[in-house]
Amino acid sequence: MPQIVVEDLVKTYRIAERQPGLWGAFRSVLYRKYRELKALDHISFTLEPGELVGYIGPNGAGKSTTVKLLAGIMVPDSGRCEVLGRTPWKTRVDHVREIGVVFGQRTQLWWDLPVIESFDLLRDIYKISATDYIRQRDHLIDILDLTSLLDIPVRQLSLGQRMRCDLAASLLHDPSLLFLDEPTIGLDAVSKLAVRDFIKSLNQEQKKTVILTTHDMDDIEALCTRVIVIGEGKILSDGSLNDLRRQVSSERLLILDLVEDLADICDPDAEIIRREAQRIYLRFDPKKISAATLISRITAQYPVRDLFVENPPIEEIIAHLYKEDQK
Repeated sequence: MPQIVVEDLVKTYRIAERQPGLWGAFRSVLYRKYRELKALDHISFTLEPGELVGYIGPNGAGKSTTVKLLAGIMVPDSGRCEVLGRTPWKTRVDHVREIGVVFGQRTQLWWDLPVIESFDLLRDIYKISATDYIRQRDHLIDILDLTSLLDIPVRQLSLGQRMRCDLAASLLHDPSLLFLDEPTIGLDAVSKLAVRDFIKSLNQEQKKTVILTTHDMDDIEALCTRVIVIGEGKILSDGSLNDLRRQVSSERLLILDLVEDLADICDPDAEIIRREAQRIYLRFDPKKISAATLISRITAQYPVRDLFVENPPIEEIIAHLYKEDQK
């Protein structure tokens, strides 16, 4: 049975407009004009228990609006939405006990309090029993390496430290469903890896369902088994990364490190798309020629030190989808 059911969900914002300058400000008081922005345009999808889904799109595509609706923070104009059998905005108190939410650019911790006191306040808010709280808190402190941070006021934490504490805070009540909105934004490489490993363990070992919205395609490739792409309020694609690639293009890249600089490399079934000194990037279609055949042909004609085959970067695939949708 799906944990999340979304059918024909619509959300429209009414935005006030005004002309620039003092006269424009005065006119807007007397004659206010509005325009409508459709953030979600009849979107539908379902999520099964234990899925880790990447929910991606450009700024203004409707990602955060979707998360806020699923979390019960906002109410849609129309459509059906059920999370764990409930309508989120109708049963908010019961609903928030079953979900965890992390917004990368905001914190649910109290800015001037030490981290441990924020945790204690959340225990009271969620009405967690003392035994369950201590067990879950100590487990999260251990796995996220928070011991040295507990007595530090939140405002004095680095971004990476705060994000780890926010992740712990969102899981103190042991929710079965986790919404992560840009959880690695602004983090350094070490912090990103730590957060990714933690999210992966939550999904694989504890079987928690996770919805991840992010602009970091490395997060998507490292974590997600399924990707939903949204653009201008509409679902553009829903499937695995491989499905997404096949939907746009079957082309792959052959990257060659040559022994010496060559004027050119010619092959009827491959196209040079970039050169970096002795490194050459070739694009080819595996439906027309296999990677093994192309490699054999290239290495028989040119001195190659090293080579490897890659799929096109996921950023290129997503950008292509957005362009197609705007035509």
